[in-house]
Amino acid sequence: MARDEELKQRWDEVVSKLSAQFADGDTLDLDAIIYLIGVQELGQLERKFKKDHKLDLMHIAICKLLTPYGYYEFDFVDKDGWPHYKAKETLPHLKAGEQSILMKEAIVNYFIETQYIK
Repeated sequence: MARDEELKQRWDEVVSKLSAQFADGDTLDLDAIIYLIGVQELGQLERKFKKDHKLDLMHIAICKLLTPYGYYEFDFVDKDGWPHYKAKETLPHLKAGEQSILMKEAIVNYFIETQYIK
């Protein structure tokens, strides 16, 4: 199977499973999935978050997702339990579609690693 087709199938599986689990079957978009990963990585699953914290959660997720690609590395957890990352390499300039593919690939890899999908 071609790499692009495999990514598409796995992405569809992630979206389907997460949408059923967290959105009553409504389809979650890329940003919503990034947000969920941020909440998971923070580990404060029952907490309600304000808008500025939602952006921070998305930042945590993006750092976590791009760590295996060498762009970030985990640094420390602060006194409030928030993980912090440091940039290791400058992100390349990508077109919007290329950014989307990179993030989808990173998300699929994250959920394979966590054994949410196979």
